[in-house]
Amino acid sequence: MIIGALISGAYRLFDLASYVGLFASAFLAATILPMQSEAVLAALLIAGKLPMPALIFVATLGNVAGSVVNWWLGRRLQGAIATKQHRWFPLNAARLEKAVCWYQRYGRWSLLLSWAPVIGDPLTLAAGFLREPLPRFVLIVSFAKMARYLVLAWLVC
Repeated sequence: MIIGALISGAYRLFDLASYVGLFASAFLAATILPMQSEAVLAALLIAGKLPMPALIFVATLGNVAGSVVNWWLGRRLQGAIATKQHRWFPLNAARLEKAVCWYQRYGRWSLLLSWAPVIGDPLTLAAGFLREPLPRFVLIVSFAKMARYLVLAWLVC
């Protein structure tokens, strides 16, 4: 009886660690750090011990949270650039105006590519820099990130 309870508790702890690890890898992968949450999700899906919908939800939540950090950093960067021009920063006033016009034309829909390697993270940073409203940002990015994880789950299972 006691051994069974200990084993059951160990399995629950392992499950919790799996969810926390997946959230952390998805969160870090959405920031500018080079991480791969897809491998963690695929391994957990292949193991088959945890429900697929819960894994996709946790991965999406972590990835969107990391993207919100990028958005917030973009907002902070915008304030720093507006107060002082920096030679090291590639946008002067003319380039910034051009980027704003481009983002207003294609910007929010380009966030559908926020899942893509290399370009996804800078897109989320640019959205904050160009003051995309957070609720709309979260909605579009959540859709894109969840779609990517659903496709991955479909391919793995």
